[in-house]
Amino acid sequence: MYRSHVLVCHGTGCVASGSDGVIATFEAEIKKAGLEKEVGVVQTGCFGLCALGPIVVIFPEGSFYSAVKENDIAEIVNEHLLKGRVVERLLYQETVTDEGIKSLNDTGFYKKQMRIALRNCGVINPEIIDEYIGVDGYQALGKALTEMSPEDVIKVVLDSGLRGRGGGGFPTGRKWDLARRLVPDADQKYVCCNADEGDPGAFMDRSVLEGDPHVLIEAMAIAGYAIGANMGYVYIRAEYPIAVRRLEIALEQARNYGLLGKNIFDSGFDFDMEIRLGAGAFVCGEETALMTSIEGNRGEPNPRPPFPAEKGLWGKPTVLNNVETYANIPQIILKGADWFASVGTEKSKGTKVFALGGKVNNVGLVEVPMGTTLREVVFEIGGGIPGGKKFKAAQTGGPSGGCIPMSHVDIEIDFDNLVAIGSMMGSGGLIVMDEDNCMVDMAKFFLEFTVDESCGKCTPCRIGTRRLFELLEKITSGKGEMKDLDEMESLCMYIKDNSLCGLGQTAPNPVLSMYHHFKDEYIQHIKDKKCAAGVCTDLLTYKIIDEKCKRCTLCTKVCPVNAITGAVKEKHSIDPDKCIKCGVCVDKCKFGAIVKE
Repeated sequence: MYRSHVLVCHGTGCVASGSDGVIATFEAEIKKAGLEKEVGVVQTGCFGLCALGPIVVIFPEGSFYSAVKENDIAEIVNEHLLKGRVVERLLYQETVTDEGIKSLNDTGFYKKQMRIALRNCGVINPEIIDEYIGVDGYQALGKALTEMSPEDVIKVVLDSGLRGRGGGGFPTGRKWDLARRLVPDADQKYVCCNADEGDPGAFMDRSVLEGDPHVLIEAMAIAGYAIGANMGYVYIRAEYPIAVRRLEIALEQARNYGLLGKNIFDSGFDFDMEIRLGAGAFVCGEETALMTSIEGNRGEPNPRPPFPAEKGLWGKPTVLNNVETYANIPQIILKGADWFASVGTEKSKGTKVFALGGKVNNVGLVEVPMGTTLREVVFEIGGGIPGGKKFKAAQTGGPSGGCIPMSHVDIEIDFDNLVAIGSMMGSGGLIVMDEDNCMVDMAKFFLEFTVDESCGKCTPCRIGTRRLFELLEKITSGKGEMKDLDEMESLCMYIKDNSLCGLGQTAPNPVLSMYHHFKDEYIQHIKDKKCAAGVCTDLLTYKIIDEKCKRCTLCTKVCPVNAITGAVKEKHSIDPDKCIKCGVCVDKCKFGAIVKE
């Protein structure tokens, strides 16, 4: 038994910030201090505060160190672990007050969160099955197999109100019930997991797999028991090597413990799982395309009905949910439907995990009860906008979603409220934008992603999204006409109504949403040939403010195309015909004499 544990985040974000070196250095310094039998170093999943990684938490004190570097570790070992003195300069500063060091749960980032799907992330070593079992892991599977019938399991999931966390929010229990009942004499059924997570800025499912892979295995086995399936497939992109490796380790451990394979818990129930690697195609987030890819074919969607619950993988009844949806299942089975249904809103039960990114101070992973307002997420949990800039909008649902402007910042976040204002929950990416973001450019950004990722199977998506993108390019380049706005709206509706799959049908959502809430910006681009945010370079001009200019010639020296003229102590000017609007002169001018308009 160790007297202290040093928990180090080893999720993708912290690994990118150097947590591999932090772990190795901790182990070396602890050994150097002769503490290797007293202090254990534990690699964990994501703590949530990704912007402050690498993160180190030392128990039993619960001291939360942020942005730890390798050259900080000797001090932590000698002061904290040897002498019992917390190194305050390295603590997450919100925990340091005049009254002393407060609990992490009392900080703005954590106090309004409620972790269900993320309950074990940052708590256990994801590569050791005994640690998962130590926090009630696999108890839900044991309860389901030994105390409940498949119908009982489905009823609990139905009564909990759990809706799918990967897109439109279809009731999970209803999906399972359909897969069990529609083809009762099926000789084979399957359980699938969508761990592809292709939305820009989304990393919720990846973080669950990196920090708590056994929860997915347990939940998929429960789903298999509920619908009568004995085989599961996890579809995950090869671009997530840490998540893939940890899931592989967890699968092997579960088999060794008899928690996968034949006759689990002596119940007569057989269930096993395999991983299928995807190549990073966004369209494979659509359920029929995902299953087509698992089968070894090109990932393209198929018309529905029939739905996968009736005819899915290899033509057999199939249940497909994403990682976050499954991550809720064990706790629902253990604590009951009423417990889960007591969290959230009337029609959106439980919590939702968001990958909070963009123009916000606390970039990271958060899990909040449904019904939490956008203001609370951005300004309290997220810590507000950097540099005192003004909040402009937040994009939810990625390329399939829409924006939420400042006028709706107090909206309670749930499935139905977001749809009502032209957005959607999606998988949970939440991108914050400030006054320096151009909304026409942002619409173009999301649409360009969809254009690149279209599988090309249907013409409305393949050709329609490209024509729509060309219209936005025309507007941002200063060549737009007012009639283009009507054409843009018409084309959006055509794509929505005629595309084959949900990804094509939702592709125009960012364009429509941003046009609805920021129509004045579209008009300004067309009529005034101006971009107020200063983003669309074709609409910008650079100007030297004479009274601020010190005639130092620094700008003339850094201009890559010699567009700036003027000698020392002489007036400087910019030739607009030569200027390529790179912005180097603005960055280099120490006196704020060059502005873009």
